[in-house]
Amino acid sequence: MTSTPISSTPILRTVLVWSATVTAALLVVGGLVGYLVAGTDGLWSALAGVLIAAVFLGITAASILIANRWFGDALYVPIFFGIVMGGWILKFVVFLVVLFVLRDQPWIVGPVFFLALVASVLASLLIDVVVLLRMRVPHVSDVELPTDPDAGERTDGPGTAP
Repeated sequence: MTSTPISSTPILRTVLVWSATVTAALLVVGGLVGYLVAGTDGLWSALAGVLIAAVFLGITAASILIANRWFGDALYVPIFFGIVMGGWILKFVVFLVVLFVLRDQPWIVGPVFFLALVASVLASLLIDVVVLLRMRVPHVSDVELPTDPDAGERTDGPGTAP
């Protein structure tokens, strides 16, 4: 493993911080709107929708941050994809279980829950776009190019004189 941070780490940390802030705001706004629309059941439905979206969307960024700890290791690529794919599979299974459990709950107001979930997902996508557009990362990063051992000009490449 290497101690040099990978270029995606600050981006993902920023995404997590912004997502936590927006989730807090959505909890307040969604809870208030849900309460005004459908009373206490609407409040709980909105809170459940926002929290479910926040947890599931945060797992992706967190799994990439965890996987980046092995950057520089010879097995980095399989470790990275194993952790990220494992996180996605875990999210899928847990999401299905949560939906099956919540669908029969008497306190879930379907439209409020759905709109809170969609608003949270859209907010997360907006955060991803804004953070990625504002970060200054070169097109190619975290790559070390081979250098000439003599530290001189190459004479064996195309366009060079013999």
